[in-house]
Amino acid sequence: MNLTLRTALVSDPGLVRTNNEDAAHAGERLLVVADGVGGQPAGEVASAIVIRNLLPLDRAPIGTDPAAALTGALNLANQQIAEAARSDPEQAGLGTTVTAVLLTGNQLALLHVGDSRCYLARDPNFYQLTRDDTFVQELVDRGALTPAQAHRHPQRSIITQAVQGGDIVPSTAVVAVAAGDRLMLCSDGLSDVVDDDAIGEALAQHAEPQQCAEQLVKLAHQGGAPDNVTVIIADLVAG
Repeated sequence: MNLTLRTALVSDPGLVRTNNEDAAHAGERLLVVADGVGGQPAGEVASAIVIRNLLPLDRAPIGTDPAAALTGALNLANQQIAEAARSDPEQAGLGTTVTAVLLTGNQLALLHVGDSRCYLARDPNFYQLTRDDTFVQELVDRGALTPAQAHRHPQRSIITQAVQGGDIVPSTAVVAVAAGDRLMLCSDGLSDVVDDDAIGEALAQHAEPQQCAEQLVKLAHQGGAPDNVTVIIADLVAG
């Protein structure tokens, strides 16, 4: 069975920042969230470079290994970010997170670096498909923090890996999906202030992707929205 994506994308600067360093794409088979780091305007440059390099995968022939296609495009973006940093001292330290999924048939290839996230809602369950590349996640993995403590930790935004022109080891996976599944990609502007229970509730309660995405951004605003907030909702439907 061929599957297609029914999507909605909302990106908001939040309540504190005046610029939006997030970049995102929600297409026919490709979803990407990139959260720029390095400060204005460097973060915006890096996230835009990642989107520009991944974008052709939405329509180009993919071949037999979609995860490799995602990784190849990311490596090109990483090289361009390194070149941008070398060419402009004001952009030193620019970088970005990236979480991307590519739908092929009934499988989803997943690529991840940093602390943007991808979730899968499959009634009645709700899963986080990505693992944060963060200091607090390492503490959780070692048993030093609980997930609830990590969500409130003052250093929860310290990332251990980003696309910054140096060596990166992206996480990749292939996930079987079916009609009726719902995907949610977000920057940490959502997940840092809205807990998983509230995210899962919003995904279950709002049938329309646009309404769901807007509600999640509203929840981030209610939590203070100190960072940019980007949310993609994508329902998998039979084509």
